[in-house]
Amino acid sequence: MFDIIELNGKKVAELREIASKLGITRVDKLKKQDLVYSILDEQAAQPNANKSKAKSDANESAPKKRAPRGKKSADDQGQDKPKSDNRRRGKDDGQDDKSKSDAPSSENGSDANKDGQDQGRRSGESMRERRDRRRREGQGDDARGKDDNAKGVQEQGGKNDRNDRNDRNDRNNRGERGDRNNRNDRSNRNDRNNRNDRNNRNNRNRRDPFLSEPEEHGFDFDGLVQTEGVVEVQQEGHAFLRSADYNYLNSPDDVYISAKQLKQFGLQTGDTVVAGIRPPRMGEKYYPLLDVKSVNGRSPEWIKNRVPFKFLTPLFPQERFKLSTARGTVSTRLMDLFAPIGKGQRGMIVSQPKTGKTTLLKDVANAISLNHPEVYLIILLIDERPEEVTDMKRSVNAEVVASTFDEPADRHVRIANLVLEKAKRMVECGHDVCILLDSITRLARAYNTVSPSSGKILSGGVEANALQKPKRFFGAARNIENGGSLSIIATALTETGSKMDEVIFEEFKGTGNMELQLDRRISNRRIYPAIDILASGTRREDLLMDKADLQRIWILRKHLADMNSVEAMEFVKDRVEGSRNNEDFLASMNG
Repeated sequence: MFDIIELNGKKVAELREIASKLGITRVDKLKKQDLVYSILDEQAAQPNANKSKAKSDANESAPKKRAPRGKKSADDQGQDKPKSDNRRRGKDDGQDDKSKSDAPSSENGSDANKDGQDQGRRSGESMRERRDRRRREGQGDDARGKDDNAKGVQEQGGKNDRNDRNDRNDRNNRGERGDRNNRNDRSNRNDRNNRNDRNNRNNRNRRDPFLSEPEEHGFDFDGLVQTEGVVEVQQEGHAFLRSADYNYLNSPDDVYISAKQLKQFGLQTGDTVVAGIRPPRMGEKYYPLLDVKSVNGRSPEWIKNRVPFKFLTPLFPQERFKLSTARGTVSTRLMDLFAPIGKGQRGMIVSQPKTGKTTLLKDVANAISLNHPEVYLIILLIDERPEEVTDMKRSVNAEVVASTFDEPADRHVRIANLVLEKAKRMVECGHDVCILLDSITRLARAYNTVSPSSGKILSGGVEANALQKPKRFFGAARNIENGGSLSIIATALTETGSKMDEVIFEEFKGTGNMELQLDRRISNRRIYPAIDILASGTRREDLLMDKADLQRIWILRKHLADMNSVEAMEFVKDRVEGSRNNEDFLASMNG
């Protein structure tokens, strides 16, 4: 029996010879490691054959049994005694040679040592045969002792020597059997361990290479990639950089910001950050933030000294948005005349269903993006149809953030809050921001859905405290002293048949400083834009328009006061379409 250590120490030619004796075929094509495993497997599969082969070899090499001896002469006995003594001394010397390499040994001792080793290799002899042989020898020795007392002493010594040799042989045989068993056990364990190692190696080889990436990829990508997003601080103290591509919701592109970095750079919820990142390492789920390049278009040092939004001084709008374009859209030209919009305006477009409010909002967005590229324009669509969201993204050059009607109410609220915080942070840094909201009625419904029950319910099923947050959203629009403005133009639904919509509209009715009314009777006549000119207007429009133009507008309003909304719209639309721009239209009134 060979174990794996002995086989690994042999050469390939020796291994092939051993494999051929064991009956293994095609040994010439096997490598050394495969030969070792094949020999171990063959030995484990044929333990009985190996034992029988060893037994036959031992029987052939063992000498024939000696017959019981009779009486011998004193000379023969004298010759036997020193021979046995020499054997015993030789074995003792052989054992000493094994333990101590510097002890001398005689030739007789080496021969006796070989005889002892040959006697120890008689593994094929069973225990029963040895006991019978010792019993027969013992009986013969006892008979000789009874016949001759003088010779009995020498015979007793010889018998003791033979018994000692037999005992030593028995112990050697038992020890060798134990050694063979131990070697077999060790080889079996080694075989199992080797097979397990091979299985583990095969499993590792079959493992997905994408799942076994090293912890260190060998390249330094830290800071090579920059990203832009909006900060959202979590309740746990850390924050994430949300992407506008996913409407500022959870996404695979999120960048992790630690609480220490928030304090170091002075970041808040809504800050638009351009920062360097690095790839996530083993055990990391997000892209970590390394350094901040800019915050809201400002340097990180400037951000630390900014004034919070609630401490900024609000003013009336004083700078006007020019909505007239070279393409001559009638809707925006009419808004410039009768309901001008300024930076910091809080305007509301009140309309019934199917009056063209979304189309009008799209025209306003295109006009602002074309005439005022310095204004950051955000279109916030809440509870709208998905096809309208796609149309708005494709037709308007602005950031479109949407939450369609098939999304839950808490998503509406979360997106609206993050957009509002982003606009506030930009205003704190001196930027002009305009939010076009469609619609504030649906946003108020979402706030009413997610607000906890207080026990006080208004008519229409509106919670008493549910409208506080949408009012705060709409009231954030203001013109800031010494730079910066936040304009919000929102649409509100009326006459929808819902009592809740009526209550919401009544709550927002007096909060805006600009109101544009759309009339269903005008849209039924397929007259667009369906603007009710007499009911539309802007507070403190004298701050936005020239005095000469304002005087002409007042004269025109007096002329239209005697008409209804349909007649007034038809009259003004015909005159406006006949002129190149609003200046020509106002100049034609004097003629």
